[in-house]
Amino acid sequence: MTTFVITIPGTFTTGVTSAACAALEEKLSSQHTGLSESEGLDLLTINENNTFSVRLEVDAADRHEAQTDAAELLAAALREVGIPEGEAPLGPPAVTGIDSDF
Repeated sequence: MTTFVITIPGTFTTGVTSAACAALEEKLSSQHTGLSESEGLDLLTINENNTFSVRLEVDAADRHEAQTDAAELLAAALREVGIPEGEAPLGPPAVTGIDSDF
């Protein structure tokens, strides 16, 4: 199993509150651990134009599985904090870090 850091871009199409952002970070905090923190990566970055990036760590057998798992985790977390899919469309996930035991 390999730990991947996956970065997923997106755009908030409506205003998002700081409370919603804090709730999202709380939901995803277990997916942002030593590897991300040692690289100085923020879990959630929101830009002035309402675009955002989320960086998650996932354990997976390969890149494809890692990207799929991360996208599903983020989509579920957005729903759980009350941000509908249409108000935060996601871009394609990208591998931005890898930590393997090999």
